[in-house]
Amino acid sequence: MLIELEKRKEPSKAMLYLTPVIAVVATMLAGAIIFSLIGHDGFGAVRKIFLAPLLDTYKWQDLGVKAAPLILIGVGLAIGFRANVWNIGAEGQYIMGGLAGTGVALATWGMTGWWILPLMCIAGIVGGAAYAGIPAFLKTRLNVNEILSSLMLTYVAIQVLYYLMRGPWKDPDGFNFPQTRLFTDDQILPTVIPSTVVHLGVPLAFVVAIAAWFVLSRSVFGFQIRVVGAAPAAARYGGFNTNKTIWAALLAGGGLAGFAGILEAAGPFGQMVPQFPTGYGFTAIIVAFLGRLHPIGIVLAGIILAVTYVGGELAQSSIGLPAAATGVFQAMMLFFLLATDVLVKYRIRFASAAKAGDAA
Repeated sequence: MLIELEKRKEPSKAMLYLTPVIAVVATMLAGAIIFSLIGHDGFGAVRKIFLAPLLDTYKWQDLGVKAAPLILIGVGLAIGFRANVWNIGAEGQYIMGGLAGTGVALATWGMTGWWILPLMCIAGIVGGAAYAGIPAFLKTRLNVNEILSSLMLTYVAIQVLYYLMRGPWKDPDGFNFPQTRLFTDDQILPTVIPSTVVHLGVPLAFVVAIAAWFVLSRSVFGFQIRVVGAAPAAARYGGFNTNKTIWAALLAGGGLAGFAGILEAAGPFGQMVPQFPTGYGFTAIIVAFLGRLHPIGIVLAGIILAVTYVGGELAQSSIGLPAAATGVFQAMMLFFLLATDVLVKYRIRFASAAKAGDAA
């Protein structure tokens, strides 16, 4: 039997939404087999990573906290990807947004007032957007590929973080540890559910996703993003400026990544530390594609990827799975998603070797 791919007359909407499910299931099966072959409890790893966080109600609060930055960054990336603008440097924008908000926190340290936290959030958004403005400028003025420029700027952001933590922003009372002062009560996100770690950033992430869905589907800006991404020539004919769209897409992605950064700094971390780069900016790329670049789909995809983070921690402590296992499962998920995407435009046909030979 030979496997052939037959082009569909039109893309399958059913497969468009079914392939992410296939990718998740294939990841679970492949992960179980691979980790079993290298000497681990592969099926136990899958249970811990994909099922345990959902079955343990105590872990649901952790899922919300992990999903929030993934959703925010994923929505921002989806705006760019829809416009055919490939922002791969959200991790750097996440870091710079966190640093910008932290700068406000340090400048207002010792002060009190309700206005401090909103000012930190605004600084985070502006910081992330400004950092995304660099690849936007390079793209529109010098035609520099935004994939390379945004990605390489991530490593610049990491070095800026290390410099500030070991130098100007080091806590003078921190026993020489490379970290800032702890944020004060007026600089930390309040919890929205008592006796949990669910902070204000979690519902804000869902609100942003809903707002993005409305903007992308019901506004002229959303229409412009879709047209420029799908048909640049038609966009120019319709009067849409491609360069302005590139700027808007990158600034939106950078702003949301920076917003996620300051929410993390003022939430789970409560200060800025060298361990702040958590890979959320890169994982959010998987979230965006798994969610089919749709804000509501990104919410679901963000929760799925949050499950792998929380489950990965459980697998490390309970069955001794390596810390890198989480990244392996996430990478396989993206691989299977890209591999199964072919089914959207093609269908699988099985033909016997004899028929194939006759056709030849």
